[in-house]
Amino acid sequence: MLAKDKITDLLLKSDIQINGNRDWDIKINDNRFYQKVFSQGSLAMGETYMQGWWDSNKLDQTICKILRHRQDLQLNLKLPEVWLFIKAYLFNLQSKSKASTAISRHYDLGNDLYMQFLDPYLQYSCAYFKNTEDLSIAQELKLDLICRKLNLQQGDKVLDIGCGWGGFAKFAVERYKCEVTGITLSENQYSYAQSFCKDPVIKILKQDYRDLTGSYDKIVSIGMLEHVGYKNYQRFFKKVNEILKPEGVFVLHTIGGNIHKKQIDPWINKYIFPNAVIPSLSQLSTAFENNFVLEDLHHLGPHYDLTLLAWFNNFQANWHQLKDKYDHQFYRMWKYYLLSCSGAFRSRSLQVWQFILTKNGFPRLYEAPR
Repeated sequence: MLAKDKITDLLLKSDIQINGNRDWDIKINDNRFYQKVFSQGSLAMGETYMQGWWDSNKLDQTICKILRHRQDLQLNLKLPEVWLFIKAYLFNLQSKSKASTAISRHYDLGNDLYMQFLDPYLQYSCAYFKNTEDLSIAQELKLDLICRKLNLQQGDKVLDIGCGWGGFAKFAVERYKCEVTGITLSENQYSYAQSFCKDPVIKILKQDYRDLTGSYDKIVSIGMLEHVGYKNYQRFFKKVNEILKPEGVFVLHTIGGNIHKKQIDPWINKYIFPNAVIPSLSQLSTAFENNFVLEDLHHLGPHYDLTLLAWFNNFQANWHQLKDKYDHQFYRMWKYYLLSCSGAFRSRSLQVWQFILTKNGFPRLYEAPR
């Protein structure tokens, strides 16, 4: 009874009742839930949901309440969290030799999966819901916002670090007549982007950022820094500094956390993004302080809540196109992933930041686009 009493008490402090009648209350389908969550914390919360041991009509709100009331701290300090911290402390989990394997596990699941819930530009990062509720429009607004922050000009040579399926490259070339080189470690993204971006001024490479050479007018990285790892932040910014022209602009779009950490949530690490790390503001500012001048920092966190909800609605609506390839546990895993992350951004446990960085500072008073 100790495990049941402890978990019940923690959830009540977050205004969540076991077998209550509100949408965010938890319905227990298997009493093994209590002992597993008590002994394994947040890893077990996700695993028991995948196994169908509990349900919630508003999973995103359930997770939001847990995080907002900080009950995750008491659930997290278990063996899986401790072991993940030790590995992250002792080893460079995002080294060049490990990076391709980690990226492949998520981004090479199958392009058919991502095409069922993303927008036409296949943007797998936070959209910008400014005066719209439409995901496709919001993603184009995000892309255009980044282009304006880069001050893109016709003929600019642009580098996209972590180019995904090539959406930014295609958009920037179509709208701003620049030249774009994109790099990715995902074989599926690389193959798709080559056919998606047929313009001769777009070059897609399967390459690690550590191997970059050349010189670029503008550099952008959208949703890739989460895979760099805290031991490599300084190396990342140094490399960008090396290949950015003296008067160039670097726009960095990344998820951020409120607390300095060396590892991600153990369930996300095991099932979704192996070896990913969410950077804190202090980690990033320390890493780029000898390489860049900060021109602007824009917070977009609440927009990711809306993005994730839109993705889940698309995923659920199109599940019939996927269920012959992916099983029901995969469905519950992705439902937990998308909606728990939505709840994390709603609780403000996670943020989204866009940095505008220059090597020498703008020569005039600068007002960033919004």
